Amino acid sequence: MRDYTGWIVRSAAGRDEGDIFCVVGTDQENRLLLADGKRRKLAKPKGKKLGHVECLTDHLNGYDHPAIEKLKQGQALTDKELRRALAAFRAKEV
Repeated sequence: MRDYTGWIVRSAAGRDEGDIFCVVGTDQENRLLLADGKRRKLAKPKGKKLGHVECLTDHLNGYDHPAIEKLKQGQALTDKELRRALAAFRAKEV
């Protein structure tokens, strides 16, 4: 499975439909592990199938933010840093 870590996605199905998350990894069942730093913390990410999300960034059109780069490199990231990165992404997107 491809490495989706650091991609920004929008939930396309479920209770959280329309919410923006960052992919923090994958699990054994090939589900994406999503966190937003607020409702879904890095310590307990949400598992979601790839077909249930809309990719807003990818390996070609990545989001260049220091917190996302830390995540991609495997360094420790805080929920606060993740919230700030996603807030900056939302501001840029609008």
